[in-house]
Amino acid sequence: MSASVLAPVGVRGMKVLDREKFLRNVQVPVLKVTEEKLAKVTPICKPYFLKMENFKPVQNFQDETSKKCIHLNPEKVSSWTDISQKDRECLSQHDINESNFQTKELQIKYENWKFEEIFKAVLPENEEMVSSFSTIGHIIHLNLKEHLLDYRPLIGQVLVDKIKTCRTVVNKSNIIDNTYRNFSMEVIAGDEDFLVTVKENRCNFQFDFSKVYWNPRLGKEHERILDFLKLGDVLFDVFCGVGPFSVPAAKRKCKVFANDLNPDSFKWLNHNAKHNKVNSTNFQSYNLDGKDFICTIFRDYITEYCKGNEKLKELSKIHITMNLPAMAVKFLKYFCGIIKDQELLSKLDREIIVYVYCFAVGEDPVSVAKKMVIDNIGTDISSDILDVFDVRNVSPKKEMMRVTFRLTKDVLSGVISDNSEPPLKKICVEQESSV
Repeated sequence: MSASVLAPVGVRGMKVLDREKFLRNVQVPVLKVTEEKLAKVTPICKPYFLKMENFKPVQNFQDETSKKCIHLNPEKVSSWTDISQKDRECLSQHDINESNFQTKELQIKYENWKFEEIFKAVLPENEEMVSSFSTIGHIIHLNLKEHLLDYRPLIGQVLVDKIKTCRTVVNKSNIIDNTYRNFSMEVIAGDEDFLVTVKENRCNFQFDFSKVYWNPRLGKEHERILDFLKLGDVLFDVFCGVGPFSVPAAKRKCKVFANDLNPDSFKWLNHNAKHNKVNSTNFQSYNLDGKDFICTIFRDYITEYCKGNEKLKELSKIHITMNLPAMAVKFLKYFCGIIKDQELLSKLDREIIVYVYCFAVGEDPVSVAKKMVIDNIGTDISSDILDVFDVRNVSPKKEMMRVTFRLTKDVLSGVISDNSEPPLKKICVEQESSV
């Protein structure tokens, strides 16, 4: 039988949801069995079940309370012989044969179709569908292509209807604002309620999704970085958002310096630290520009450590996360020459690891990401790059990359030794602030 037997019909191009138009009457095959045989027959029939939303394949047979009706998928079975010979033989052992096989008319309703099936029947043919979306608490976040914009009300309402946890559907309406890492959005269905709670890495995060940045696709990457951190390590989170790196790190008894320029992110960062019972001795937060955070908070910590005023456990490391992929590499230059006192800096005996994120466009994202980091830090640090990791695909030929590298004393002091050059070669001439 045609594969369209179980698909909605006559709804192509619908822009405002009309659930009544999804009613269909179809002929489906059924097996009529007695209740005492059901337990033995069901496992044999299971591969042939008619599986639809809000529909039970096994039901009471109409007007006969002692018998059951097993509904079979008409796209798999249209006659008794469509059931495999092996399965028919097994059924015959329980006195189930072709006489038990018949068809019945079944009414399929809007409630019986999945949202994917509805979109396939309604939206333009031979065009990209609603291929993916993000779920943030009760909010579904879409990024609809232009050819789907006229279908926004229908798409949103179907998702509210079909996804139990969904109360709000929004469509991203412009690019992310690089200053505060958020974007304008349009509510296309459901409640205009942006206050969400999400769980990640054993922490609960609350925030107003309309005012801060949160991408659920980064949960695994957050976990990877947290696995690099050990008890007693120090984390400088330059663009921390609402705390997906900072809060779990502080919970794991790392000393955390968390910063974000967005005042709403700063507000929810502190809320999440308190809500997750982070010990205040492990956590300090700042509402600064990334440059100022690097040139004051980070610089002062390294200076005080070299003076012996900050203590670290043996083997502890210093980590710096820079998760602002649209522009984080531009802030690397502020590490160069940040501490001019080379004698003081010589006392730095801890490894500093930087995790900087960027968008790499091209055929070779690894090489592109490396070049971006080297160009922006102002000197060839190839030997100190530990890893270049592809975090996720953003769009065709555009990848979100993470470059992990050691931040050396040479970079921090603004000079680099090179046997083929004069003893001291200045680097990072674009350093803008005196320290």
